[in-house]
Amino acid sequence: MGGVRVLAVPFVVPGPSGVAVRDRLKHLTPEDERVLRAVGEYQGVLASRDLKVRCAQGLEHGADTWAARKRELTKVSSSRIAGAITKATHDQWALARRGQAAHIRSLETGIRTLRHRLSLPIGAKGTKSAVGGYRSKGEWFRKSRRLKVLEARHAAVVKDWRAGRVRVVRGGKRLLNTRHHLAEAGLTEEQWRGRWEAERWFLAADGESLKRFGNETIRVTPDGRVSIKLPAPLAHLANTSHGRYTLTGTVAFAHRGVEWADRIETNRAVAYRIHLDTARGRWYLTASWQRPLVQTIPWDTARAGGVIGVDTNADHFAAYRLDTHGNPVGEPHRFTYDLSGTTHHRDAQIRHALTRLLHWAKQTGVAGIGIEDLDFSTEKTREKHGRRKRFRQLISGIPTGKLKARLVSMAAEQGLSIIAVDPAYTSMWGGQHWQKPLTTPRRKMSRHDAAGIAIGRRALGHPIRRRTAPPPHDRRDRVGHRTAQAAPGAREREGTRPPATDHAPGDVPPNGTRKRQPSAPKTVRDAPRTHQWTQHPLMHTGQERFLHG
Repeated sequence: MGGVRVLAVPFVVPGPSGVAVRDRLKHLTPEDERVLRAVGEYQGVLASRDLKVRCAQGLEHGADTWAARKRELTKVSSSRIAGAITKATHDQWALARRGQAAHIRSLETGIRTLRHRLSLPIGAKGTKSAVGGYRSKGEWFRKSRRLKVLEARHAAVVKDWRAGRVRVVRGGKRLLNTRHHLAEAGLTEEQWRGRWEAERWFLAADGESLKRFGNETIRVTPDGRVSIKLPAPLAHLANTSHGRYTLTGTVAFAHRGVEWADRIETNRAVAYRIHLDTARGRWYLTASWQRPLVQTIPWDTARAGGVIGVDTNADHFAAYRLDTHGNPVGEPHRFTYDLSGTTHHRDAQIRHALTRLLHWAKQTGVAGIGIEDLDFSTEKTREKHGRRKRFRQLISGIPTGKLKARLVSMAAEQGLSIIAVDPAYTSMWGGQHWQKPLTTPRRKMSRHDAAGIAIGRRALGHPIRRRTAPPPHDRRDRVGHRTAQAAPGAREREGTRPPATDHAPGDVPPNGTRKRQPSAPKTVRDAPRTHQWTQHPLMHTGQERFLHG
């Protein structure tokens, strides 16, 4: 294959295992907001203390230490609140641990690239599989110093990893650093302080099956009434029996409301979280629950009615519909999005583009969507593409992680399957084999549109290479056969093959070693030199016949 790497086999992506819906808590009174702030601040302090204890334990954590922490929290709250806090602490510590491992891998990749480039002569050119040397001695010197810096960072992080030491900021490291750049963020100190305190609150509760409405700590009735079980020190704020506070406002989940109602009416577990959007001054309630694991449909079923190949780019999705045989159908489609602005704006743009893509897929009647299994973790390193800043910004702007989560969950609701394929060579081979043949005066094919066809053909199990038309009969030997042929063992392959042994002539060896017999000469140039050519004396002028002498 000339250095082409082995391609991964396409697979059907499993569906989502959880559901989350959100609705606004409207018509809250000042007393309701005061109680919510008090409960969130009190439980947030408990969560911060528990996280500090958990981080100090490191790798020495066990069931006994977990039970001890939960008993201490139960004394100042309740057993259910203590269980929710300790579980959230473990999830946060595990997330920090995974981030630490990813940071180590990133540092190792950078160190490996720097060592390779520093070992090459100055000005050495790179290849497709490896980068070349540095351009000048000055750049070589600066990169050698950066290598020492990365090695020192790697040693420090590995030391923390082996000791089980993680560094976690409740509220977020980014928001913490914003405190030193309030002018650039457009915030005052008071605004930042309000956002910081709200992010550190803890107003969440895990669901419990067979309990009333699926949750005892934060209970939501079918008519939307929300009540909270108050911690023991705040029990004097209760306005209903059993130390509960019922909010004046109600919720009504417009999205998946029927599914949520079915769960709480049968007392199945539903987890809730209350949070404050300080920028808008609004309170929200998020409900989440788990779904039973559903067996993923086979690959053959997902591609039975054709697929839609989607090429992911920094500002749009390039999609093309293909039938079951891998032939493009119709015109290319593009679904654009703008990833500039705030996080909420970028997320809304992704959801809007995916919604249009899925609606079009449902209209076409396909059962699956082919998409690249993208992961640019090893391609965004500064050491590999240090000079190509625009390329680094391009691949960094493609929302790979968020796209996977959004597309899988949204496609499952539409009854569509996602087929992940190997992203290698899709743009290159798509542009080589499909861009020019499909370009017409009325259709402008881009490289991204051709890549969508390549992705779709790979999702269907077909080769990307386009089947060419058969050669003319009079030029078969000169033009050649189709470029895409079947395997030698297939009886229907398009090419010369040995004759079958069951109906081969008697003088033809059955092992397929028959050679083509020489044919009679048809031109003067093909005749042997022993032949003599004469003109018949009775032929009229302009009529010639060559006879064998």
